Amino acid sequence: MRVLIAEDSALFREGLAGLLTAAGHEVVASLAGADGLVDAVIEHEPSVAVIDVRMPPTMTDDGAEAAREIRRRRPEQPIVLLSQHLETRHSVQLVSTGAFGYLLKDRVLRVEDFLDALERVASGGSALDPAVVSALLAPRRSELEPLSPRELEVLGLVAEGHSNAAIAGKLFVTDRTVESHLRSIFQKLALDESAATHRRVHAVLTYLRASGNA
Repeated sequence: MRVLIAEDSALFREGLAGLLTAAGHEVVASLAGADGLVDAVIEHEPSVAVIDVRMPPTMTDDGAEAAREIRRRRPEQPIVLLSQHLETRHSVQLVSTGAFGYLLKDRVLRVEDFLDALERVASGGSALDPAVVSALLAPRRSELEPLSPRELEVLGLVAEGHSNAAIAGKLFVTDRTVESHLRSIFQKLALDESAATHRRVHAVLTYLRASGNA
């Protein structure tokens, strides 16, 4: 993958670049702030842009704002937002567009999980940190009440961006069992009978709406 990194901490930025290079990926650009970030993404066309939510110049949500502008100008650009703290509003605003990830920085320390998340996003999928998904689900509302505890667990893993096969592996069940749970979820959430990928997106959006954040 060709990766662009935007992170204000020099230590974290260089560590991330080293991790990616050691894994065989190319770091095409490395920035310490949001200024020039949009132009850098357009210039380098990375496979995925890894962007810190809080960056100079204001150290508020400059990275997230830049990500939204990147998506406005390049709708299909894969983006992974990183955050030191749990902030669900940024994930909700971008997750429905696909090719998007939102991870806590601690996740980078789990190298295999982090690289897997980057590859999923670069391929057009999604990757939400489990902590983010849990926070979105916590104030569960009536939309999700028809789902069983196991179906909620499956939907949570779907929201994180895992494939059916990956979910089966995590839950120690067969792919067919996961497919059965998803069919039940789609039916209970009254999703239409269009393509499965389309229904998966709408299932996740229902999941996010139930937290009152979508």
